[in-house]
Amino acid sequence: MTMQVSKRKAIRLRALFEILAAAPEGLKAAEALARLERQSELTPYENENVPSGPRRFEVEMRFNSIAFVKAGWLLKERGIWRVTEAGKAALAKYPQPELFYKEALQLYYKSRRNDQGSTPEVLAETDGGEEQSTAQITLERAEETAWDEIEIFLKTMPPYDFQALSSHLLKAMGYHIAWISPPGKDGGLDIIAFTDPLGVTSPRLKVQVKRLEARVTLDTLKSFTANINTDEVGIFIALGGFTKDAENFARAHAKVKITLVDMERLVDLWTEYYGRLDDTARRLMPLKPVYFLAKTEV
Repeated sequence: MTMQVSKRKAIRLRALFEILAAAPEGLKAAEALARLERQSELTPYENENVPSGPRRFEVEMRFNSIAFVKAGWLLKERGIWRVTEAGKAALAKYPQPELFYKEALQLYYKSRRNDQGSTPEVLAETDGGEEQSTAQITLERAEETAWDEIEIFLKTMPPYDFQALSSHLLKAMGYHIAWISPPGKDGGLDIIAFTDPLGVTSPRLKVQVKRLEARVTLDTLKSFTANINTDEVGIFIALGGFTKDAENFARAHAKVKITLVDMERLVDLWTEYYGRLDDTARRLMPLKPVYFLAKTEV
């Protein structure tokens, strides 16, 4: 397929990709776009707001990033944009912005043809893309805002409320809570649970909960693991997540099973088992689903 792409747009999109590629853990979409804007000169037209609210600069960047997602070069999860290994390889292979963007479009078109059996309308030169992209971008921005609010809510929750939230979740998942650490030193354990009411069936679950924003290090995880016997399961719940060394250690550890739960996994589980939570538990982190009419993807 022969296509023409705007040089200005291609330069912008490659610059956005370079910003994201420099952040291995990804960036919040709003931060990535803000960094791109700081190194760009926007025209008055790009600075104007579209009828739905956002500026045309943001609409265009979000809309045209669809091609990179479909190409397998970009992941968008909970407001975090992250370049994949395939995306990094494409950055190295196609140094010219126009070629870089054209290759993404080719992969996008191929994906669309496979899905629909026909050639989709051109994404590259939908200037503004306002009518076609407003609903999708509104949903994307709403999801990002919702996740930001959940993240702030959890990170500012009192530590013992967070411990209680974790115990309520385990109960909703079918485990029987035998012990919750009272305020004060806990010896490295916060919750003990069983798979049956009397605790006669293995395995016993030992849980540590950390609300801190810092990632759990390998040394911290090893200290926790020292408390877990071979017939027990260790669960470490940490809002800040875990370092790569800690994650690798948990995967490779052979003597006991260690399960790591970061904030994303915690919220996924809370959502999945929300219907089984009692009113007391739901008040700790009340959630409400919002439904949108699914539109045909551009």
